Amino acid sequence: MNHTDLEQDVIIVGAGLAGLKAALELQKSGKRVLVLEARDRVGGRSMPGEIAGQTIDLGGQWVGPQQTLLLEQAATLGVKTMPQYTAGASILSMDGKRSTYTSDIPKLPFLSLMELALLERRWNKEMQSLPTTAEPWLAAKAEQWDSQTLESWILSHVHTRGAREFARTITRAVLCAEPRQVSYLCFLEYLRQGKSLETLIATEGGAQQDKFVGGAWQIPQRMAEQLGDAVLLNSPVQAVEQHHDSVTVISNGVRYHAYHLIMAVPPVLAAKIQFNQPLPSKRSALLERMPMGSVIKIHMAYEKPFWRHRGLNGAVVSNDRAFNVVFDQSLDDDGMGVLVGFMDADHAIAMSGKDEATRRQQAITDLVHYFGPEAANPIAYVEQDWTAEPWSRGCYVAHTAPGVITSFGDTLREPCGRIHWAGTETATEWCGYLDGALQSGIRAAREVINRQQG
Repeated sequence: MNHTDLEQDVIIVGAGLAGLKAALELQKSGKRVLVLEARDRVGGRSMPGEIAGQTIDLGGQWVGPQQTLLLEQAATLGVKTMPQYTAGASILSMDGKRSTYTSDIPKLPFLSLMELALLERRWNKEMQSLPTTAEPWLAAKAEQWDSQTLESWILSHVHTRGAREFARTITRAVLCAEPRQVSYLCFLEYLRQGKSLETLIATEGGAQQDKFVGGAWQIPQRMAEQLGDAVLLNSPVQAVEQHHDSVTVISNGVRYHAYHLIMAVPPVLAAKIQFNQPLPSKRSALLERMPMGSVIKIHMAYEKPFWRHRGLNGAVVSNDRAFNVVFDQSLDDDGMGVLVGFMDADHAIAMSGKDEATRRQQAITDLVHYFGPEAANPIAYVEQDWTAEPWSRGCYVAHTAPGVITSFGDTLREPCGRIHWAGTETATEWCGYLDGALQSGIRAAREVINRQQG
């Protein structure tokens, strides 16, 4: 008997961490589930790759100590963690000038450092004034904060060039978007979900503290193995028909029937699906106003991790170079050296329009600027352009421009009849992260279970 002959309790669209987690939770409670995935693989924004024989993550890879859902899920599946390499000095390249630093604080002019400290304090204070229920539209200053971009806020409140540039660089690094594209309220909510600015950007004690031995991509892989043939690959959903007692999902001309549907795909993709009963206009408007960030993830391999031998930890942040955030990805001191990093926001958009050879050369040029001539001769280069990935349309996460959260945000997690919403964008903590994806899957599954019991 194939899937089309039987009624499912729940159909889930998308086999990223959110969809897979929802499916496992529903199966655990005795529900019959079917997961439809457009790609030829599971994992969504978590994806395996290889460079010079070493397995790597082309998508999400880090985990912080606060991300307990992801750590628990990994432990259950037998995926271990290892610390991100941090021994030695980090590099800051600001306006073309390179400097090294060993504390959490880069070398900036004294006034910029003073202002940066005040800025961080202010952001954390304002972020703490947001509702802990992930309903930023209910904040006392929601209208005010959502009426401006982060860039206009920076121009009004931050006065030294160093602090302004650092604020912009942070935005690109965490949201893969330019400050002029993001509402100030959206930015504050992202900070709140990630606990604090410090937690979001820190390695030790922060969101980049650890990675997974063998890669984070193993987590969705092993979750999917537990679901077996309940996951159908190469099955993009074209249309959804909602009836008073059921839902029909159409994929590749096949009609699948269930009592409920969980939509666990990025908002921009959900917006492209045809619904026989139009979604509520506010919900539809929200989906169309949540563009993804722009990022190209790059791995570069060398014979040896030469930077370690020079007292550098491989970490770089730059305000004006295309390849502007870098980390060490080597397995040990003696073997092959690997650097991993990102071209993000406007740099990613510009470089996505070039060919791979041009991007490779740009990355090498930037690494030579950071690390010297030894960086000029990599033995391998691997890139993943998430802006060109049709079933993601960008990474790491969707963002909103001014006015969107206060006008449409309250529909973010609201079921539309028999349709429920998951995906990292709908998380109430760690939105944009693998942890947030898991949380959203658990919540959506619970909603469906409660409705079927009710």
